[in-house]
Amino acid sequence: MNIPGQAAEELNAYSIWPENWARPMFEEFEKATGIHVNFIRFSSGEALARIIAEKNNPQVDVLFGGPVETHSAGIKEGVFEPYKPPTYDVLEGRFKDANGYWVGIADDPLVFMSNAGFLKEKNLNPPSSWYDLLDPAYKDMIQMADARTSGTAVTRIFTILQVFDRDEDKAFEYMKKLRANVQAYTKSGGGGTIPVGLGQAGAGIFFIVDALKTQQEGYDVVVSFPKEGIGTSTEAIALLKGAKNPELGKKLIDWASSPAMQNFFAKYKINFIPAHPDVEIEPSLAEVVKNANIFPIDSVWAGENRKRIVDEWVEKVLP
Repeated sequence: MNIPGQAAEELNAYSIWPENWARPMFEEFEKATGIHVNFIRFSSGEALARIIAEKNNPQVDVLFGGPVETHSAGIKEGVFEPYKPPTYDVLEGRFKDANGYWVGIADDPLVFMSNAGFLKEKNLNPPSSWYDLLDPAYKDMIQMADARTSGTAVTRIFTILQVFDRDEDKAFEYMKKLRANVQAYTKSGGGGTIPVGLGQAGAGIFFIVDALKTQQEGYDVVVSFPKEGIGTSTEAIALLKGAKNPELGKKLIDWASSPAMQNFFAKYKINFIPAHPDVEIEPSLAEVVKNANIFPIDSVWAGENRKRIVDEWVEKVLP
């Protein structure tokens, strides 16, 4: 509890989670600890670029949320300070960096999301294969995120690479074919959800948390999964090297990586799969994913190759 007249303890964060998810979490953290979180929201690519540019004079203490490929790329750039919270030992291996540079706070699979009216009009079933998205019926009707700014896009690209067993020639050949059906590449991962919801686009590839939010808002959309499999990315949190408030940053990491925060996902209708084993997945979310072929992205390989692969995507696929 804060003493009247005494300034509240504060820390600073860049949040990759949108404000409508990050703000309630930070408000609950402040209620629990008395520590206020000042935050600015950026997409993954923007946040990564900022913390690299600010490496010698960090402006924030914590990078909050976002696909772990972003954090793995940050390790390569030397921007994080290792820290293992009390929850570290109970987290599954894929929810923590071996050296403690990040820990997982949630799991977020990719999905296909289609407009139900579009499917009916074109006499299509919801896509159940990566190859379904190459159907000419989808020409100029697919929206997905731009890998120059969006972590969702990076996860999508590394998913496709894993579907093709990291055969980069085959994976990029597929992505070039898919390009013919892409109407727009959006700045943020969820940027295409409303156009698909409105029927301005027919389908897209999004994180499940964005797709189910679109359903919750009343849009007539259908979520499906490809039989070949689709990637899931750990949502992570990390302490900045040279943080000005490292002890407060550690308290946020302790809280976020524990049931204390992850039990709030269901309350606030945030459709992440909890990373902590003691937090149960919300039943309706469990129903959506129960028969899906979902595989984790190799975060170490993705982090080490992120820049090279994104540059190749920009050169070969984007034009």
